[in-house]
Amino acid sequence: MVASFLGMAAAATRKVITAEVWKKLEELVTRAKHSAAGTPPIQTDRDFIEAVLWIARTGSPWRDLPPQMGNWNHVYVRFRTWEKRGVWKRLWHSLQAEAFADARHLFIDSTSVRAHQHAAGAPKKTAATKLWDALVAD
Repeated sequence: MVASFLGMAAAATRKVITAEVWKKLEELVTRAKHSAAGTPPIQTDRDFIEAVLWIARTGSPWRDLPPQMGNWNHVYVRFRTWEKRGVWKRLWHSLQAEAFADARHLFIDSTSVRAHQHAAGAPKKTAATKLWDALVAD
């Protein structure tokens, strides 16, 4: 690791989900998953969600996930699996209940993230009227 090579300690990854919030979230996550079938994951649900929140918070690519947060590929594959199975959608709807107001601030959706102006879906410039086209039309 570069940090240890340079004589620096590896930076600790800041956690977002407190024990108090996780007590409330854990039941929702279990219900949203619907099933515990399959091979048990390497990471706990809490560590997995922490990793996803880190990606969302930093805007980093999946491959830049710090190793202490888990293997980036395992986190990505699990994220996509939850997306395909609708786990994120069910979890989001469960968080809308007032009882989970303090946990709700951990999650964001596209309505609260400002996109870059070039990503806003502005209409494409079509065959714009050129000066000579405008003059011919008159």
